[in-house]
Amino acid sequence: MASAQGQQDLHWHLEINDGGRTVAVADVTTSYGADRTAWASLRTVSGHIPPGIRVSLVDAVLDLPQVQDSARLKAAFPLGDSESLRRLQQRCENVTVHPAGASAILEASIRPDGARPIWTAQA
Repeated sequence: MASAQGQQDLHWHLEINDGGRTVAVADVTTSYGADRTAWASLRTVSGHIPPGIRVSLVDAVLDLPQVQDSARLKAAFPLGDSESLRRLQQRCENVTVHPAGASAILEASIRPDGARPIWTAQA
């Protein structure tokens, strides 16, 4: 997909592995368009996911330099994924979330300083 300025959008496929198997993936697209929006789709495999995996996935997405250069983030993740939502709220500003079928759609501003708070697992 080409942006308004004629430059190509950039795409990434990120994977988080645990015990030799892929447990979480994200597909990310950044655009050079005037709105400078990054798009992310976050998914995990079914079954038990160790605490912190979703946080690691969100961090991997938000730590991409091209995402850091974006002004806005639009992300889709499974409805009820409170771990991803909490981390996105910690690392972004002006967060709004709404349901869309079995997914949650988040729209937010990316913090210009790339703030990365410390996360601790909660029992």
